[in-house]
Amino acid sequence: MSRKIVFTSNAAAPPRTYSQAVKAAGLVFVSGTSPTDPLTGTLSGTTIQEQTRQCLANIRSILEEAGSSLDKVVSATVILADEDDFAGMNEEWLRWFPADPPARQGAKLPVRIPGLKVSIAAIAEA
Repeated sequence: MSRKIVFTSNAAAPPRTYSQAVKAAGLVFVSGTSPTDPLTGTLSGTTIQEQTRQCLANIRSILEEAGSSLDKVVSATVILADEDDFAGMNEEWLRWFPADPPARQGAKLPVRIPGLKVSIAAIAEA
């Protein structure tokens, strides 16, 4: 099985410890993606809706670099810093996935990063 590391400068750069995504076995595995603006390198937005939007914009760019798209997302993991942000995250989520949304699971962020409200990972068809 071959695998290809996916990187685009149109999305937030990951830490050196992992790749933005890996394309393998007919799928694209997108790492947990922060709401970091790729142009400034800083967190984008102060509300959960703004941060969810930036995470999904980053994921869209990564998937496009891999030859995929948000329409091909089959599963996602949403990690929130505060469970009270769940409704607001869903509000923005529905703008990106208004019909036939992917399977999804949620978790609570295990560490506190100042200002970070959400991180999203995804698996899509290649």
